[in-house]
Amino acid sequence: MYDFAYHRPKTLTDALEFLQDEDAIPLAGGLTLVPTLKQRLAMPSALVDLNHIAELQGVQEENGALTIGAMTTHEDMLKNEAVKRMAPALWEAAKVTGDRQVRHRGTIGGVIANADPAADYPATLLAHNATVQTTAGDFAAEAFFCGLFETPLPEGELVTGVVIPCRSAGAYEKFANPASGYPIAGVAVAQTQAGFRVGVTGAAAHAFRWSACENWMNENAVSGWSAEISTAFRNAPPELDSSAFNADIHATPAYRASLVRTLFLRSIERFVF
Repeated sequence: MYDFAYHRPKTLTDALEFLQDEDAIPLAGGLTLVPTLKQRLAMPSALVDLNHIAELQGVQEENGALTIGAMTTHEDMLKNEAVKRMAPALWEAAKVTGDRQVRHRGTIGGVIANADPAADYPATLLAHNATVQTTAGDFAAEAFFCGLFETPLPEGELVTGVVIPCRSAGAYEKFANPASGYPIAGVAVAQTQAGFRVGVTGAAAHAFRWSACENWMNENAVSGWSAEISTAFRNAPPELDSSAFNADIHATPAYRASLVRTLFLRSIERFVF
């Protein structure tokens, strides 16, 4: 480690002011940032600790929508009945994120802003048709995760929360790397007011919606999923282009494509309509 300034603002306004300093970096859970500091892969002039900003914490249900503050921890979401009821896929992702220590420290805003291609939450936010709130404006989830560790959020701006617009049925399944717990592939399925949505994480450079699968579901699952439709999907799944999927020591693109189909079927087998 090396010398840097440390700021602990209590308001969002103060945090943004500190972030105007050159090379200042926000600190949320610190689960990614602190290891990179230790390895000197990041060398900021200052850390801006967001953990004491009350307006970035907590869960609110209002007018049929669910708003989750960026500094809400995974564990706090697990304990919240509104999250479990209104966004079950997101709740299930919180349940399988990291270990107990990680869930008590990590935050939803930190995960979103980091945009790790193997994070659990992005797929569920896509499935639940979420909006990412930031100090630079609001972004639909599919517009926010746009590349490898890449988002449209400008430097010096912050993720402030997530909005789930309405109650959704849903489920999340992942095939985890046994060492890290990150998904080699993960699939979230949700039924919103606009129809079925399917989010995929871990398979490519960023989370994405499986549009062909969504169209197939919306055309066939008129009154809910059935054993007949599930069997038909197994025999004739929608197209899944794996040409841009990740290839590493854990899985080939073809294997990840197979995982995505399998995880999708696992999700719908216990889907609650």
